[in-house]
Amino acid sequence: MNYHFQAHRQVRKNLLDILQNTSHEDLLLIPDGFNNNIYWNIAHTVATQQLLHYYLSGNPFRIDKYWIETYKKGTLPNLNVQKSEVEDLEFLLTETSKILMKDYDSDFFSDYTPYTTSFGMDLKSIQDAIIFNNMHESLHYGYVMAQKRAILGEKY
Repeated sequence: MNYHFQAHRQVRKNLLDILQNTSHEDLLLIPDGFNNNIYWNIAHTVATQQLLHYYLSGNPFRIDKYWIETYKKGTLPNLNVQKSEVEDLEFLLTETSKILMKDYDSDFFSDYTPYTTSFGMDLKSIQDAIIFNNMHESLHYGYVMAQKRAILGEKY
């Protein structure tokens, strides 16, 4: 699983870089042709990771439920995000990845409720969930990059 954790850290590092190097205004802008924004996509990855790993294994979330309820699948982007919340998300991107690795190493995920994702993947174990989550976060990283390009095109 070391490779999968390494991949997770790298996707999170890439998302963090965009979060830290994109203006607050651009993070919240919904580009033409999209139904959400860069900020929502990044926060959504944190919320989904908690659901896939902790909820489905019957464990408590490692983050405040606010993040889950506000950024889970089916939610709409919040256009009134304060800079302090962006800073909180920066912290969560890194810390939830570290905590996941520690929890995995300590056999925190002994039970797992099988789940079929909307992507059509059957998750039967925490290992399946970790691998799928990397794919999910990479998909949203792709959306973020496309949104950033769309915003740059709209501005120039």
